[in-house]
This record gives sequence, structure tokens and C-alpha cells, in this order.
Amino acid sequence: MNLTDIPATLHRPHDALAALAAQLFTAAGMDADKASCVAELLLLTDMMGRSTHGLAQCPAYLDELKKGGMRATGEPATIRDTGATLVWDGDYLPGLWLMQRALTLGFERVREHGVFTFSMRRSHHIGCLAALAKQATDRGYYALIASSGPHTKAVAPFGGREGLLSPNPFAFAFPTSHFPVLIDTCASFTTVSMTRQKAAAGQSFDHAWLLDARGRPTRDPRMLEGDGERGSLMLLGGEEAGHKGFGLALMVEALTQGLSGFGRRDAPTRWGANVYLQLIDPAAFAGSDAAIAQMDFLAERCHANAPIDPAVPVRLPGEQAARNIEKHMREGVALAPKTVAALRAWAAQLQIDDAVLA
Repeated sequence: MNLTDIPATLHRPHDALAALAAQLFTAAGMDADKASCVAELLLLTDMMGRSTHGLAQCPAYLDELKKGGMRATGEPATIRDTGATLVWDGDYLPGLWLMQRALTLGFERVREHGVFTFSMRRSHHIGCLAALAKQATDRGYYALIASSGPHTKAVAPFGGREGLLSPNPFAFAFPTSHFPVLIDTCASFTTVSMTRQKAAAGQSFDHAWLLDARGRPTRDPRMLEGDGERGSLMLLGGEEAGHKGFGLALMVEALTQGLSGFGRRDAPTRWGANVYLQLIDPAAFAGSDAAIAQMDFLAERCHANAPIDPAVPVRLPGEQAARNIEKHMREGVALAPKTVAALRAWAAQLQIDDAVLA
């Protein structure tokens, strides 16, 4: 299929696109409940404006299902359960479904315990952390989510030049009266997926966000996966203050691998995600009203701060996502031509009606 045959940006209702994605996953062998859950969360991610982790992930997920990298059916195994804490082995089941199930269980338990803490080994990809954290803020809770890949060696420790760590994304979210604050970042300047996208497109980064094999800063994304000696992703803080990103990376590794009891020491031979989730009920502390009042005040002070550029006032993380959701509810979800083409190709392969993409 030629991309020139597809509009620059396709807008379609989110429920119709979610139905298509669920049909694709089901046709690939995924349990129906898992398929619907994964599809809905991918669409929410697109609606929030995080298109790299929305329906653009469908082809990769379908390929993983086909190769057996993602388990299509089954249940997680409980390693330990104390009520307030829970550890699962995800058995490489769909990560978004595993996380939604853990969140649902956590919402029940956090009301009793005030804090619910969850750790999981061997999940598949858990998608956009902010989209998961939003499930908590919608219910008035705080959320901390972190993820690492024990098999991935893409980030060198500060002062080193050999990849050892994964980018180690983490999110922290809390509600305000008007919108949820959704902080979603990682311990390195950029991610493996973004680096691969740049390399495939023959593009360089605007800034030196990688290190070459000798540990020198570079803008060349090919350094991460070259035929010769490999480079690595640069830690947050760069050459001068990379110890700060290193500290964050170590924190994520400890939360996701130390607490799950599975990690680099086990030398896994396949990619997988380890996860840490903590839900906090403000009602168990100084009270939900007090928490909202404090965070509303902070948000107001941030907005009132004199901007460097008057045309670009201070914006909190999560504000744009809230606006994007409202816009996509009105106008439909925007899909890039490359994503549409990939979805059409899989629909043809799995014999699924793709009329919604016409």
C-alpha cells in the first residue's frame, strides 16, 4: 500500500478504532477480554497525544503474538500477597491488561490499607505509563509507576561506556480540581524506540543524547545498534550531571527488579518488563480535601509564574493531555499514515474488515 493513498492525518471515532484493534488482537489469538482492554488503553494513549505508544504499537504487539513473544492467553502467577503488597509473575502476558488488572485490584485494596504496593516480573510491554497512572488520578489517588527491562543494556552507568541499564521510565501522578498532573519520564535523555525511529529515518538527534563506543557524546542514533562496537543512551544530566540520571536509573532497577526478585542477575534471554506500582489514598493521610487544596494552590502558582516567553506560559505535565482527550472526543482520534498502512496490512493478513480506516 502506498502512503500517498492515505490522508496526511486520518481522524476516526475512538470507539470504532478500539473495536478494530480488539478484533485484530482477538484474530491473532488473544483472549477477548485482554484484547478489549489493550485496545482501549492504546486508544486512550493516542487521545492523550502520546501517539508513539498508542495504536502505533499494534503492529509490534501483533508481531510479538505471532512469534510467541507475547502470551495470548493465561493468568499471572502470584509470588507473594500480604494484602497491602502483591508480587506477580506476568508470564509475558499483555502488559496493558496485566497493569489494568493490577490497578483494579489496587483500587479495592488501597481503600483499606491507605497505600497499595505492587511489583511484577516478566510482563510484556506496559505501554504509556501516564495513561495507566491516569486511572488512579481519575479516582482521586496518587500513583507511582516504574518499569525496567532486565534484558536490555542500552544505558551506561555514569562514568562508564558500556550499556548496562534500560532507559527505566517512571511516572508520578496526582489529581487537582481541574486536571491530573501526569509526570512521565525516564532516566535517559531519550528512549530505545525513539533512537531506532531516528536511525530508520536516517535522522540525527538535535542534541548529543547518546554516547559512542568510546563514551563520547554524539547525535548519531546508529551508535546504539551498530555492526561494530555499540554506544549507549546518555543519562539525564549529561556529561556534567549524569550522576542524577544514574541515581534515578538505580532507583527504578531496585523497585522493579529488587522487589520482584527477578532481574539482571538472572540473565534473561528475552525482552520483558519488570514493573513497580504504588497507589496512595490521600484520605489515609491529611485528607483528600487537604491534598487537593495544596495541589491546586501549587498549580495556580505555577501558572502565575512570569514566563520566559509571554506566548508560552508555564504548563504542568498532564494539562495538554487533558485538552487532547477533549479534542479527540469531539473530532476523532488522529492517526498517522504509517500507522494506518500498518493496521490495514495486518487487517488484510488476519482477514478483518478495516472499513473504519477507509
